[in-house]
Amino acid sequence: MSQQTPDAPAGSVLPPAGSGKRVRVHHLTAAKAAGERLTMLTAYDAPTARLFDEAGLDMLLVGDSIGDNMLAHENTIPVTLEEMIPPARAVARSTKRAMVVVDLPFGSYEGGPQQAYDAAVRVMKETGAHAVKFEGGARVADQVRLITDAGIPVVGHLGFTPQSENILGGKRVQGRGDDAAERLCEDAVALQEAGVVAVVLEMVPAPVAERVTEILTVPTIGIGAGPSCDGQVLVWLDMAGMGDWSPRFAKQFGQVGAALRQAAQTYASEVRSGSFPAGEHSYQQ
Repeated sequence: MSQQTPDAPAGSVLPPAGSGKRVRVHHLTAAKAAGERLTMLTAYDAPTARLFDEAGLDMLLVGDSIGDNMLAHENTIPVTLEEMIPPARAVARSTKRAMVVVDLPFGSYEGGPQQAYDAAVRVMKETGAHAVKFEGGARVADQVRLITDAGIPVVGHLGFTPQSENILGGKRVQGRGDDAAERLCEDAVALQEAGVVAVVLEMVPAPVAERVTEILTVPTIGIGAGPSCDGQVLVWLDMAGMGDWSPRFAKQFGQVGAALRQAAQTYASEVRSGSFPAGEHSYQQ
């Protein structure tokens, strides 16, 4: 039986947990206007998505980070659209409140608006998700515009864009220096004018992220971008302490990996000793 989730703060513009009401696009802009922080985590499967939904997360991202976090790739680049569909479907089916956002993986939108539209339509039709996300600024504005005109919400992604890590020279902070910061702001405005409903800012200096947040009317979601963004997102494995390492910008809010390892060790020990299964775990007739 799931635990009771505390109600949202008095006066919250977001649907309260347990209300059965979905977080929608208009809630995002209302939350920004009200100064209410948005919460987002990645999710890649049904049990995790259900737990996060019950915990009151506003948005769940089925990220192409599935590549280096769940599929044992070195980065996100090898992930295909076909690999994104099943986890996105599982997450969308397992949530009642959270807005489910799905990444378009590398190679599924860069070719132009029609390619991006086709990929986005497939995601929406085959998964039941509520929005798509992809990387880039002004260069993908036409893609954003066509997809948005078709009625599909788009979340932008600026700063460090993992699909471009080879041309960026690795996992490096973006937007450093006046010129780079100005370009990032211009890209953010271009995305907003094209119709995005939110913009993820990854590995961006906090003052630059604060500036972008000020000039946009749509919310910013930070990951390694300081405290001034309108919301925050983390890869859930980093948040929950599933490994021995996590990025500098992440905080481990639990030690789930250690607890899971201990549970598995205890299980193996009891099976080997013969203490499991005991009588209460067995059918007698």
